[in-house]
Amino acid sequence: MMKPLKELTRPNIWNLAAYSSARNEYSGKVARVFLDANENPYNAPFNRYPDPLQQEVKQLVSRIKGVPVENIFLGNGSDEAIDLPYRCFTTPGVDNVVAMDPTYGMYKVCADINDVEYRTVALDDHFDIQAERILAACDVHTKLIWLCSPNNPTGNNLNRDEIEKVITQFQGLVIVDEAYSDFSKQRPFRTEILKYPNLIVLNTMSKAWGCAAIRMGMAFASQEIIDLFNKVKYPYNVNELTQQQAKKALEDPYEVDKWVKILLQERSKLMEAFQLLPDCEEVYPSDANFFLAKMKDAQATYDYLVDEGIIVRNRTKITLCHNCLRITIGTKTENSELLSALRKRG
Repeated sequence: MMKPLKELTRPNIWNLAAYSSARNEYSGKVARVFLDANENPYNAPFNRYPDPLQQEVKQLVSRIKGVPVENIFLGNGSDEAIDLPYRCFTTPGVDNVVAMDPTYGMYKVCADINDVEYRTVALDDHFDIQAERILAACDVHTKLIWLCSPNNPTGNNLNRDEIEKVITQFQGLVIVDEAYSDFSKQRPFRTEILKYPNLIVLNTMSKAWGCAAIRMGMAFASQEIIDLFNKVKYPYNVNELTQQQAKKALEDPYEVDKWVKILLQERSKLMEAFQLLPDCEEVYPSDANFFLAKMKDAQATYDYLVDEGIIVRNRTKITLCHNCLRITIGTKTENSELLSALRKRG
């Protein structure tokens, strides 16, 4: 059972008096003349500070993701949503977090920045977790557990039952990163945040939504946790240009559905083609918009593709990924160029 949130939160954060921006102070009122924030009255609309809580964007996110507005945090990419749990809940030099290995590298980067011990538990031979091993790595100073499903770089969904065991048995906070969930058939955990008060679920506009350039990430959690994030974040953390582009994208979810369908079809074709390449030893199952392929010599293949002007990700130095390349699914033309280059190599 989860400890009380106050007990998990750093005392200085729990007692923090958040910065009150000019735009927060008249919330709920209709205003015509803005003389409160020392803005330049010219060069509309870029002269005004953006909505600090991104309410219009959250309304759209809520409708599409099925999560109440009060349970949504929007940040400067998923990076901000990854960093905030460290800043809110971990004491530097004292606490630790536990994560699976291999997984997304920013969890460790943020741990190192915040001077928090980062403990890893290796995935099994099927790139999956065992709840008992994850929980065994925890102690009284473990505040966070990081899980990524579908996982990066392995591409597979984690066993949902094992994730639930971790959530229900851990006394701290469990963060499930679902950046690639739009490409997966597994039921997303964002629908479970009201059931599990210690659950934080991450999502992003960068993958299925094709908006990596605008840098907007999402976190779904209890209102108490979201309120803490909003206290700690910078006042105007999501700029107006990002909010406008996010609204434009979110207003047309059917276009995203079309992209996802095409990418899943291309994923199947590309994975099947890779299995026939002489240099490919194994193609691992994927629930994301990429897959992991074990090559005879990943470095040599990577170097060859770079010379051909084709960039993939060499993951050979990552735990359990020796001689593996991570291949992102591109357009039909891009995928054909990749296969043509590899077939030409022989």
